[in-house]
Amino acid sequence: MTPITLVEGRRITLSNLDKVLYPETGFTKGEVLHYYATVARPLLAHVHDRPVSFLRYPDGPDGQLFFTKNPPPGTPDWVKTTPVPRSEDLSAEQVVVADLPTLMWAANLVVELHTPQWTAGRPAIADRLVLDLDPGPPASVVECCAAALWLRERLAADGLEAYAKTSGSKGLHLAVALEPTASAQVSAYAKRLAQEAERELPDLVVHRMAKALRPGKVFVDHSQNAAAKTTAAPYTLRARARPTVSAPVSWDEVEACRSPADLVFLADDIAPRLERDGDLFAPLTDPGRAGSLPREGR
Repeated sequence: MTPITLVEGRRITLSNLDKVLYPETGFTKGEVLHYYATVARPLLAHVHDRPVSFLRYPDGPDGQLFFTKNPPPGTPDWVKTTPVPRSEDLSAEQVVVADLPTLMWAANLVVELHTPQWTAGRPAIADRLVLDLDPGPPASVVECCAAALWLRERLAADGLEAYAKTSGSKGLHLAVALEPTASAQVSAYAKRLAQEAERELPDLVVHRMAKALRPGKVFVDHSQNAAAKTTAAPYTLRARARPTVSAPVSWDEVEACRSPADLVFLADDIAPRLERDGDLFAPLTDPGRAGSLPREGR
C-alpha cells in the first residue's frame, strides 16, 4: 500500500520510501524526505516567493536526470504556481515552494531545487548577486576558497556583504543581497568583477568558460545572474554519489579550508550545524542588509 501522510492539513502520497537513492552510503528516499523536513525552516526562507526549477533524479544520481521548469504532471491543485513567461511558451508557470506540504511533495519527486535571483512577479529584477566558483582539476574547493576571500574583500570595497555556501559538488557559491536591481545591470557588474579577479589573480582565476583555460584554475561563473539562469538553492540535496548538500559555511571555515574534504557536508551533517551556528545565510533574507551596486565599475 502506498503511504499517505498529512502535512499541515495536506494529504501527500509518498512512494518507495525504502528505495536506496545514494548507493555509496545507503541513503534512502525516506531519509531524503526526513532531511527536507528537518531543514524546512531555513530552506523555505531562501526559496520564498521564488519560482523553482527541479532537477529530478528519481532513480538516484546514477539513473536518469532531467531538468523541468513546468509543474510536473499530477501537481496538486494546492501547490502554488506563478507565471514565468518564456519565449516558447508565454503562458508558462513554475512551482513556488511556499510551505512545508509543498516541500514534502517536491521531495517525494526526488529533486534538486534551483531558483533564479529574482522573486515571483518581478522577473529580471534581481535581489541577489551570485558568483559560482567552479574549480578546474587539479584545482579544488581549496583554490575556490582563495578566490572567494579575494572576492569577499573586493565586494566589501563596493559596500557589498558576501556570504558563502558549498555548491554541493566541487565548488563554492558566493551570494550578496541586493536592493532590487535590473538583472542586466547585476550581470554586467558580476562580469566586471570576474574579469578584475582574473587580472589580479592570473594564476588562480579565469572568467571565461572555455575548457582549455580552466585546468588548475577557478572559473568565476558570473552568468548565473542572467534573468533566465538559476542556482542551486541553499540546503538543497544534490544528485551526486553521496547525499551532499549545498551548505552555507562561515568565512572562518573558508579561511581554514586546506583539503576538499573540509567543505563536504552530507545530509546528516546539516541539523547539527544548524543547531550550533543557526542559518549562516539568514542575513540574505533581511531587507535591511541589502546593498546597492556601485554606480560605475571601478
